[in-house]
Amino acid sequence: MLAGSLAMLALVYAAGVVRLWRHAGYGRGIRLFDVLAFSSGWVALVVALSPPLDELSEQWLVAHMIQHELLMVIAAPLIAISLPLVAALWAMPSDLRQTVIDAVCKRRVKRVWSLLTSPVAAFLLYTIALWLWHIPALYDAALAHEPVHILQHICFFGTATLFWWGIAHGRYGRVGYGAAVVYVFATAIHSSVLGALLTFSPRVLYLPYASSHHPGTSALEDQQLAGLLMWIPAGLTFVAGGLILFAAWLRESDKHTRFRAARPVASTRVNG
Repeated sequence: MLAGSLAMLALVYAAGVVRLWRHAGYGRGIRLFDVLAFSSGWVALVVALSPPLDELSEQWLVAHMIQHELLMVIAAPLIAISLPLVAALWAMPSDLRQTVIDAVCKRRVKRVWSLLTSPVAAFLLYTIALWLWHIPALYDAALAHEPVHILQHICFFGTATLFWWGIAHGRYGRVGYGAAVVYVFATAIHSSVLGALLTFSPRVLYLPYASSHHPGTSALEDQQLAGLLMWIPAGLTFVAGGLILFAAWLRESDKHTRFRAARPVASTRVNG
């Protein structure tokens, strides 16, 4: 079922891109960069949800953390920026596509979507999902029950994709790159704090891993490695994203400054 869902996701995106490019021209609507981003994100999804890694995640917390970071930090932003909704619309028959567009353009739907992708809402949903699912009782339930485990992964990937979609395509354009920089760095900070808590905890927090004994590595050391993975590599990824947005913010500010400075000069020349 999982393999079929991932294959369907790739086929729908590919069909939508091909149909759009036939209609609008190569690279129009969805760029080659977007296709490469989706492909990379899809590969990250496949690796994260692959049976070998899934099996290792039941024995090693660090393997489970790799799963989560692939879903939230790699796959989610890459797929979010790749315009998957546009591709999905173009993969539909024209009549159905127009029906969906009409439904989405209704005021209530637009209002709900605008709320979900607002800076505060996207940030809070992502934060709540990350911290809530790392509460020991819920984490242990996810390890013990496959449906809960699936729900955990859906929450992680879904809220992370919503967060990055809001940065790439949502209301951040209206409030400026500055807000995006703030929320990305804030996410880097709180996720790093969670990683540090896992790293420096004096005891094993998740009971299923406490009973696991691995040659050369204790359950506590396994937890420390998982915490370090969330703290440093994942945190650095967020910092890198924040710096990219900060650079874009500076470029945008520079453009506005030059435009405002050029307007009086242009008007003087016209009048003269």
